[in-house]
Amino acid sequence: MHDVAEEFLARGLKAIDASLQRDVDKQRLSPDEKGTIIERIRTTTNKEGLRDAFIVVEAATEDLAVKTEIFKSLDTRVRPDAILASNTSSISITKLGGVTRRADRVIGMHFMNPVPVMKLVEIIRAAATSDQTYEEVRSLTERLGKIPLECQDSPGFVSNRVLMPMINEAIFALYEGVASRESIDGIMKLGMNHPMGPLALADFIGLDVCLAIMNVLHDGFSDSKYRPCPLLKRYVDAGWLGRKSGRGFYEY
Repeated sequence: MHDVAEEFLARGLKAIDASLQRDVDKQRLSPDEKGTIIERIRTTTNKEGLRDAFIVVEAATEDLAVKTEIFKSLDTRVRPDAILASNTSSISITKLGGVTRRADRVIGMHFMNPVPVMKLVEIIRAAATSDQTYEEVRSLTERLGKIPLECQDSPGFVSNRVLMPMINEAIFALYEGVASRESIDGIMKLGMNHPMGPLALADFIGLDVCLAIMNVLHDGFSDSKYRPCPLLKRYVDAGWLGRKSGRGFYEY
């Protein structure tokens, strides 16, 4: 596990420990099994530590410039046959592969959130992704106990091309005074059997991430139906990003 500073690695390990402890508490995992898992994780702030990896999964912030620099850097540091995968929820895998010398070994692995619970991994094939790379990643996904479903590289892929406009429309309904946040979420939960209302889900995902994805859809398709709601932009400008900031459409 690589990050830019030790404090972020420590925070990541703490989150992993807490997630595993919940499984121990629910007797889905023994304390010894938890300890074995933790012992398998090594951390580093130096990308050289990734040199021998056969696959690297990037999970940086949803920003093309940031991800591009990471892929350029990884391309020169990991072994030539290594697969470079991105956990991006909307950014073009073809663009990320295009900045490397191994475009055929670049692929998208979009893990659904929360990852320990959700089974789906959206596997995104870029223009140059080889069949061998796809098969290796599909097999790995199944070994992880997940379900791989394939799609082609297109803005938002399938998951967020469908989900984010729904969330954005719920924000428009709130913005236009159609209903309260509680009514909007309650109608979708009780009427559509969604486990979480769209506004609460936006808070869980992060409003900055929602806005970034809507911008990718809007830019990628040049279609006004993907225009981000002004209320979403206002909340992000205010730093009201959802659960992680303590305030979004709800207070935490």
